[in-house]
Formats: sequence, C-alpha cells, structure tokens
Amino acid sequence: MNTSVYSVQIKDLELSFGAVKVLNKLNLDIGEGEFLVLLGSSGCGKSTLLNCIAGLLELTDGQIYIKGQNVTWKEPSERGIGMVFQSYALYPQMTVEGNLSFGLKNARVAPDEIKKRVARAAAVLQIEPLLQRKPGALSGGQRQRVAIGRALVRDVDVFLFDEPLSNLDAKLRADLRVEIKRLHQQLQNTMIYVTHDQVEAMTLADRIAVMKGGHIMQLGSPDEIYNRPHNKYVADFIGSPSMNFIDGHLERGTFRAGDLILPMTGYSFAAPQTADTPATIGIRPEHVITGGLIDTAPIRQEVTVDLVEPMGSDTLVWTTLAGTPFRIRMDGQATVRRGSPLSIGIDPSRASLFAKSSEVRL
Repeated sequence: MNTSVYSVQIKDLELSFGAVKVLNKLNLDIGEGEFLVLLGSSGCGKSTLLNCIAGLLELTDGQIYIKGQNVTWKEPSERGIGMVFQSYALYPQMTVEGNLSFGLKNARVAPDEIKKRVARAAAVLQIEPLLQRKPGALSGGQRQRVAIGRALVRDVDVFLFDEPLSNLDAKLRADLRVEIKRLHQQLQNTMIYVTHDQVEAMTLADRIAVMKGGHIMQLGSPDEIYNRPHNKYVADFIGSPSMNFIDGHLERGTFRAGDLILPMTGYSFAAPQTADTPATIGIRPEHVITGGLIDTAPIRQEVTVDLVEPMGSDTLVWTTLAGTPFRIRMDGQATVRRGSPLSIGIDPSRASLFAKSSEVRL
C-alpha cells in the first residue's frame, strides 16, 4: 500500500502493559487535512492511541507512518507533530510570548523566524493583547489558546489534541470548540482529537472513530455514526439522550415485541433477512413523531406520560412502550402532563435493528 497518500497511517498497532492488552491490532488511515476524532468512554484506549502516534509510548507491535515516513521508532521531536494536552502545561514564570517561543529557541530557530511564527499564531488565535501577560493573569480559555498556540508555532503538518477542553466550563468549551473548528478550516492541517464528549466529536469531526476496549467499533462520518450505527454500543453511545432499545423478534420483515408490531417498510437492511431473528430495535427520542406531524407517521401508538423533564429548547418525556422505558424528545413549548395520554408516531425507516446475540446491525 502506498503510505504517501495518507497523512497518518497506523498498521496492526498493539500495545500491552504487562499482561494487559490496551490496543489490539488497530488499523487506521487518516487523510491529508482530515479532522479525525477518537471518541470513547474512559479506558477505551483513545488517549493511549494518541500517545503512540506522538511517540510518548513504545509500541508492542505494529507500525506508524506520518507523511509517508515510518516513524515507529522516532523520537516525538522527529515526527513533525504538535500536541495540545488536557492540562495547559505552561511555564508560569514566562510571558505568553515566552511560552510560545520557548520550544523554537531550544530548536535553535532563527530569531526573525521565531518572531514571525509567534505573531502569526497570536493573530490566528486572537491573543495578541495577551503576549506580555503571564499564565497566572489569564483565564482558562486564554491559557488553552496559548497551549494551542505553542503547538501552532511549530509549523507542523499534524496536530494532536488530547481532551483540550475538558477542564473548561460548558460555555467556554462551546466557544473554544467553534474556534478549533475555524482553526482547522483556516489551516487545513491534519488534526487528531481525543474526547469523551460526543457533542465535540459530532461538531468537529470529518470522521469519528468510536473506540471500546482497545478496538475501533465504527469509523465513519458523524452522519453515518448517528444514522447508521454498526452495532448497539455505538448506537447507545452516540446521542443525548441515548437511543431507546426494545427487545423482540424480526419475523419476515416485521419487528414484534409484545403488542408492538412494526413492519420495517423503508428500512435499509445491512444484509438480506431470511429467517426469524431475535432482535433489538433502536429508536432515537428525537425521531419519535408527535403533535401536528402525527398524521405523517407510518405507525402510531398510544402511550401514557410517566415523567416530564422541561429542558428549555426541548422537553423530554418518559413513557413505556412494549413494557420498556421509552424516551421522547418534544418541542420545548409542548404541553404534556404526567398521567396524560400521548399519541406518538414511529417511522421504521429511521430506526436501527440489531441482532440480539451479536448486537451487530441487521
């Protein structure tokens, strides 16, 4: 395979700590200028994989290529990467300008070039007024901008981000998320970004690699991950609130669970279904049809409201369907009360079906 067509390529990567295998035969190709997000819960191996790419961990097996060059045994400084960590890791005694230029001075870059790179990074990140301040006089968001700037001045092709926004409050996280997206659009560099936050993943990524137990469970665009999850784990992990699941049987193209009967008309099966199969159907709360659109629903059901959670722009309604707790996301102005009946509609073409045994998409 021609490795030069990829910005980063990971081949059969394995990493073990003693008898514990953390990453298992991982293969991943990342294109030029791509924004790839490694997404998963704590302990899934996403930060470990990023540290392997950075050269901070020694592989047990496999190879890593960056810009077509085998960097498996190269030092981090020789890999042409810039890394931004969860902690800002700024030198408190230095000014912002000193923090940005420190690594370049150590690398003996010419003073004029250092000045040019620092000025460019400060302009891109809008931190020019902060250059003479020290980190102690900066807010959390400003410190993280400086940390990003320190990677930016290295003038590299690949940037690695290890949960850079997790120490910030919700509003600041949202603001910096937009800035990182703008930064990628402006620079067009390859970026690999680790997070456990699915909103960050969905909004930033060209592609998402959902990880679990050292494996990539699915690799695809945000739209593919959200609308056609390959397995129940991905379906459950993506979405807030998470997908509703109901256990039943798929019988000749119709899903049955108790008195719930759903002909799967319009559903795109991953493979032809010829036998009756124990199955689980997944329906996202936001895909349940209510209100004035109920007449457009292929299938309708009557349920009773158990609990109402007003959330401002949305209202989350809890009920029971086919003997299973079931969530419905409605408009924030919806008037529903506990104990009242509610007509809901379901479009099987927007649902997901999974085999009960393997949890793989049907």
